[in-house]
Amino acid sequence: MIDLLIRRATHDDVDAVLAFWRESAEGTSVSDDAGGVTALIERDPGALLLAVADGRIVGSVIAGWDGWRAALYRLAVLPAYRRRGISTALLKASEERFLALGGRRADAMVLESNETGQRLWAAAGYEREIRWRRWVKPLAR
Repeated sequence: MIDLLIRRATHDDVDAVLAFWRESAEGTSVSDDAGGVTALIERDPGALLLAVADGRIVGSVIAGWDGWRAALYRLAVLPAYRRRGISTALLKASEERFLALGGRRADAMVLESNETGQRLWAAAGYEREIRWRRWVKPLAR
């Protein structure tokens, strides 16, 4: 077992989070830039949870709560630190956050092509929701 700290991200973490996601996360998001991460931290300071070990970010999850839904995004673990319980610790912290805020169900966004991620979510007790499809539209400024 490793000495692991789960904490909220701060403005000082923005660049390190982006570098971590480039190395560890599956896929990319339209918000994967300093402005997107900064806006998340300002809008909901408790949403971006980081796992820190050995002085570096080794895991992350966005546990977003909008007052209606509890949504999980960007669950990622540094490849060299996988299979050490980091995802489990991040999900536990996320679920505790949601319960404290009044959440009743957590939804996770998982890429169809991410088979490892799908196995992780299933092992954590999440079930695939086949009745819904995600619809997206990029917003231009």
